[in-house]
Amino acid sequence: MDAKNNSETLAWLEHEEGFLAPYAIRTRDSRGRRYPETQHPFRTIYQRDRDRIIHSTAFRRLMYKTQVLVSQTNDYHRTRLTHTLEVTQISRTIARQLGLNEDLTEAIALAHDLGHPPFGHAGETALDECMKDHGGFEHNLHGLRIVEQLEYRYPDFPGLNLSWEVRQAIATHSKSRDAPEIGEFLPGGQPFLEAQVVDSADTFAYDTHDLDDALWAGLITLPNVQEVPLWRDAEAAVRRLHPHIGHDQLQPAVIRTLIDWQVRDLIENTSRLLARHGVRSPEDVRGAPELLVAQSAEACQRRSELEAFLHRCVYQHSRVLRMANKGSRILKLLFEEFCRSPGLLPKRYAHRAETQNLQRTVCDYLAGMTDRFAQDEYLRLFQPFTNV
Repeated sequence: MDAKNNSETLAWLEHEEGFLAPYAIRTRDSRGRRYPETQHPFRTIYQRDRDRIIHSTAFRRLMYKTQVLVSQTNDYHRTRLTHTLEVTQISRTIARQLGLNEDLTEAIALAHDLGHPPFGHAGETALDECMKDHGGFEHNLHGLRIVEQLEYRYPDFPGLNLSWEVRQAIATHSKSRDAPEIGEFLPGGQPFLEAQVVDSADTFAYDTHDLDDALWAGLITLPNVQEVPLWRDAEAAVRRLHPHIGHDQLQPAVIRTLIDWQVRDLIENTSRLLARHGVRSPEDVRGAPELLVAQSAEACQRRSELEAFLHRCVYQHSRVLRMANKGSRILKLLFEEFCRSPGLLPKRYAHRAETQNLQRTVCDYLAGMTDRFAQDEYLRLFQPFTNV
């Protein structure tokens, strides 16, 4: 890791020995950064990773990137940024209960969606289709590209120069296991527990919160969602505790109950798995025959029922499909136009296009856009009376 000669940082490293579980990643064991840096006087490598991610341009742009509903729908639904913050909060809670490294967990959670393009999964599909003959597009690989190359805030190195562990967590979240850019992060074995925690928290956070947003947006109604056994049980539990609860308070109370139930189940089942496999070190985690941060079989079944409902009634809803179709069309037309006329790109990207792969450069530019900026860029290019 970075230089280890600072007394305050050393005191923190010693403090970790007292409260981290034996299978947690210790800060002193970090593989460090690609470009060596002097140790900060009072922030560890993972604490600095967290701060760099929060201050990055890509992180701020998540505020105006679609989770499920585009920003024009209303001002209350979740965006990529609020989703990221919710995943981070849940991940830290789980990490604390399991004795894991909270700083590392937090940094991974904050970075986990940096590579998402505008217009949600429709935007990702559109860019992947545009790039089918040029390496494709996948948001996890693009997130790694952002933190290693595309951010340009620091004069001493490209990207954010994050720790190896945070970059590995981003890389191993990708389904494109044969991508050359993640080869160095795939030494074999299971991901470390802090990365597994974020993956699990991400899954049940977006399931539950997509349901919440769909209710508020009127895509589904309370009678619709009462068809889902998991919702029915959570609602019954809320009504037992609060027999006279009002309609406006019922929904947020049930959502809290759903999250709480899943977090509890994950912590309890993970503890059982750690004990069953005799896990006592990060090496034991890597050598485990299965992922160790996991929900029980019952919880997985009930979550599958919820996800089937979401796919049927929310993600395939005509309003969602219309927004997705518009976003996809915008990105594809922008891609074609910028590839046809690279001089239309902003100066920094136009210069890159002269010496690097044109299609990847255009893809990088589009993937970094917010929903609103992509729509405005579309108007600037294709509407004759729009200001440039």
